[in-house]
Amino acid sequence: MTNLFSYRLLIFATLILCTGKGLAQEVSDEEAKKANNPLADVKAFSLQNYYIPAIYENADLKANTLLVRYAQPFASGKLLMHATLPLGTAPSGYNGSTPTYSSGLGDLNFFATYTFSKPDAKTILGVGPQIVLPTATSDYLGAGKWQLGGAFVAFNASSATFQWGGLITFQASVAGDEDRAETSILIVQPFLMFQLGKGAYLRSTALWNFNLETDAYNVPLGMGAGHVAKSGKLVFNIFLEPQFTVLHEGTGQPALQLFGGIVNSNTNINNNAVKISITKLA
Repeated sequence: MTNLFSYRLLIFATLILCTGKGLAQEVSDEEAKKANNPLADVKAFSLQNYYIPAIYENADLKANTLLVRYAQPFASGKLLMHATLPLGTAPSGYNGSTPTYSSGLGDLNFFATYTFSKPDAKTILGVGPQIVLPTATSDYLGAGKWQLGGAFVAFNASSATFQWGGLITFQASVAGDEDRAETSILIVQPFLMFQLGKGAYLRSTALWNFNLETDAYNVPLGMGAGHVAKSGKLVFNIFLEPQFTVLHEGTGQPALQLFGGIVNSNTNINNNAVKISITKLA
């Protein structure tokens, strides 16, 4: 288990070093803002990872989720579809006093947002449906339920210095394994970006998770930094954001979450983009 975490962190560090070579061009204010816009009109493939080095009940317990993500715009960018397939490792019990873990696929998640704001609006708004398919290969990695819900996202990039917004999703079980618990989950993700100039910025984007069935919750606060730079027509967004839990209730809650990443996209917002990052589980 420890080796698995070490390999993933080593791969991530290698990606940072490789990406950092040749980033000699500074970006414009507009490019720096677009690099963190969740409603940007881009086709994107993402590899994201969420690492928990400690859980409250037992500081020796760890968890990890690799997210395979794809985003596809439609209707001239007014409609944006997101698909996420998790590949996770989670605690599954104990063998004596030694923790055991289960690894495999998680539940496949789709959500789409329709942007109904005018192009010149200070705050861009998007709303749409969400569906979660029970594709997990282990009870420890998924809910075992078909889930339906919705998503709402807002982002304000009117200032060259400070951008803010948020993503709210809700999902509830409608069918599935009758032996598994019903689900009703609310997730709130604030976006706070403060530009320092020349592509450098501060960020806070932690996910707040609320289980409305069990009254369990986890509210972390993140404080990280990033840098946006160019190499030719490519824009690279490199960041690291530790996230510390400040409020929690229920078992299995993380004490610390590590969120960092590398994003590689084209300077033309309508062209294809590829994103590779380490991030929280959505």
